[in-house]
Amino acid sequence: MTMNENLREESPEILRDLTVTKPMHIAAGLDAIKATVSHVYSEMGVVNGTSVLLNLNQKGGIDCSSCAWSDPKDRTLAEFCESGAKAMADEGTTKVAGREFFAKYSVKELSEKTDYWLNAQGRIALPVVLREGKTHYEPIEWKEAFAMIAEELNSLASPDEAIFYTSGRTANETAFLYQLFVRQFGTNNMPDCSNMCHESTSVALAESIGLGKATVRLEDFEKTDLIVIIGQNPGTNAPRMMSSLQDAKRAGAKMIAINPLPEAGLMNFVNPNPQHYPNPLMFPVELLGNIPTPFADIHLPVKIGGDMAILKGIMKSLLEREQQNPGTVFDQEFIKDHTHDYENFIGGLETVSWEDIESEGGISKNELENTAEMIAKAERIITCWAMGVTQHKHSVAIIQDIVNLHLLLGQIGKDGAGLCPVRGHSNVQGDRTMGVWHKMKDEFRENLEKEFNFKAPEKDGFDVVGSIKAMHAGDAKFYFGMGGNLLSAVSDTEFAAEAFRKVDLNVQVLTKLNRTAVACGNKSLILPCFGRSEIDRQESGKQFVSTESTMLHVVRSKGILEPISRHLRSEPWIVGQLAKAVLGDKTTVDWDAMIADYDNIRDSISRVVPGHENYNGNVRQPNGFFIPNKPRQKQFPTDTGKANFKFNSLPKFELHDGELILTTLRSHDQFNTTIYGFGDRYRGIHGSRRVLLMNPNDIRNRAFKAGQVVDVTSRYEDGERTAKRFIVVPYPIPKSCVGAYFPEANPLVPIDSKADKSDTPTSKSIIVSLTATGEFAGNFEYNYMEEA
Repeated sequence: MTMNENLREESPEILRDLTVTKPMHIAAGLDAIKATVSHVYSEMGVVNGTSVLLNLNQKGGIDCSSCAWSDPKDRTLAEFCESGAKAMADEGTTKVAGREFFAKYSVKELSEKTDYWLNAQGRIALPVVLREGKTHYEPIEWKEAFAMIAEELNSLASPDEAIFYTSGRTANETAFLYQLFVRQFGTNNMPDCSNMCHESTSVALAESIGLGKATVRLEDFEKTDLIVIIGQNPGTNAPRMMSSLQDAKRAGAKMIAINPLPEAGLMNFVNPNPQHYPNPLMFPVELLGNIPTPFADIHLPVKIGGDMAILKGIMKSLLEREQQNPGTVFDQEFIKDHTHDYENFIGGLETVSWEDIESEGGISKNELENTAEMIAKAERIITCWAMGVTQHKHSVAIIQDIVNLHLLLGQIGKDGAGLCPVRGHSNVQGDRTMGVWHKMKDEFRENLEKEFNFKAPEKDGFDVVGSIKAMHAGDAKFYFGMGGNLLSAVSDTEFAAEAFRKVDLNVQVLTKLNRTAVACGNKSLILPCFGRSEIDRQESGKQFVSTESTMLHVVRSKGILEPISRHLRSEPWIVGQLAKAVLGDKTTVDWDAMIADYDNIRDSISRVVPGHENYNGNVRQPNGFFIPNKPRQKQFPTDTGKANFKFNSLPKFELHDGELILTTLRSHDQFNTTIYGFGDRYRGIHGSRRVLLMNPNDIRNRAFKAGQVVDVTSRYEDGERTAKRFIVVPYPIPKSCVGAYFPEANPLVPIDSKADKSDTPTSKSIIVSLTATGEFAGNFEYNYMEEA
């Protein structure tokens, strides 16, 4: 039975009770307040809910897990957004999945439930094991669980037969201990969620400017003249960012949005936080009157996968202006002093035709020239991007064109200007900084070996795609997941599910059930851990952890709630106990000292991780500290010692008759693979997630109708993949393009369809075809008659 068939059996609502209204063009406002209060208080209760919200993203408080946006120097009383509040309420729920729950449901029954149902069962209350040949998870003591893992790991023919995955929820202290244990065990098989999101960014920026991270800080948004947002939907995926965009607009900045869909968070914003209003009297007026701050001055509805064409068109128009009036558009002094290979880049750009630019991007030359004019007038430019850019075959090249644009204009290394990749998980960037990577930098390796007196493995490990393929082939027999839900997050769901079922032992460190925890091999363990909001007591007293934002800002995070169960343990404790059980007397690390006092972990970090000197002192500053950022100072640690122009040829999408390009989307009622409900308020989708957003012209040309049910098929070199029963919904999306939510559409993404150089799954550009099933959704209401 396939996962799609399972979903159909468990979720009959996918074909009924779907209501579609006109998409919203204003984000947040009173609706956000209502949704936040309702969700938080229903899950946590008034007392705990209020306490958590008042401590969220505050100095010394709880660092929110829902995004990696930086905290401002001066915090307001409510430094959270709807998305963050939902994430914390989901973690802090009063619902518990305990002994009785696991006795009631077999693993087979759990595997047939939806992601939504699994998450809704509440916090996992105790360690459980699925023993070989058994049908149910059953309680297990912590000591026995670690002994079971140790026996499995130490019986492997090679350490490289083990996979150790990491989620972005993991704090710096846990990540550092985790990678230390894995490398002392003897492997670099450390895939992480970066492999599926911003790996393309890390690769592209490392080649171009020598640092795979942002070059801006939060205060730059108040100093900029222009913000370009490409391939990102801040209203749903990073709502706190909208306050920074509002600050920029109030200061007079312009904004360009390059995105296939006209997302509400790119168009207009009503801030639900009264302390963000210069005049407090305007808060009730704008909130109750739904009077927004306008955002995008220009919106370019790019064809899916056409981002590079847009960027090349803008740069080509700027080049023509520069050639007409030399020195008036490009920053020739910056180019001469700080860049490499300018002439070759310009030569390549001149070979790109306007015909190809218009065809591949879906935007006219006139529109691109108008956009270039706005860019040329700006003295300080920030460009932001996210997964709408990073999950294509040519993502690295797209991002390098973003850098090329900034290099031409000298828009790196000055206040109010720079590059801003927006990470989607609170510490996904910090995990990489702490060494969670399937590779190792030379300096990090040398420092780690010196600090702990051991020889780290030299062979590169598996990334996410490599790990799934290794498990599927039987080359990897053990899987350990430090948080996350890899099965639902990764591409090619059916293939990945088969891979997980082949391992000898699947171990998950989790707060709540998810798809990966019920795709069991011969044996399986679930180890329940503290959430960010819970108090972590160790031998030396209450502990705090730390995280790194998308802007290299490191801050503390400390829980305030009593753990939901006495059987929960902290992630550092779990790693330390695991290391002791597995490594025994072969280890050179005092794991007990690390667990007893996390200051000991941070002391080692300060000697191993560049930029974290005096970690314990700096992180205790009220606003934390910033990691050094050389490109921000116009220093580029590349092979050439300068920022490198990178020319990449413009790719072409070739669609045959009946084919469309599909992009996966996140709804407003989910966080990554965690589904809170079946609504997508901003897009006007209510009651079902199994929808296919289509341009009305494409619907008519195929003789489809709104509400019709179709099967979606992708074709790749190794064959076809079909995701069944999606409901057709007319939507303002470019022609020949369709959108569907993940993880529902993930089965359509082939495991080998990945970005060049970064190996990131190409979840944002899959060629598909549609087949009508003859069914129509029941109780379907379509109240949006405007043509897209």
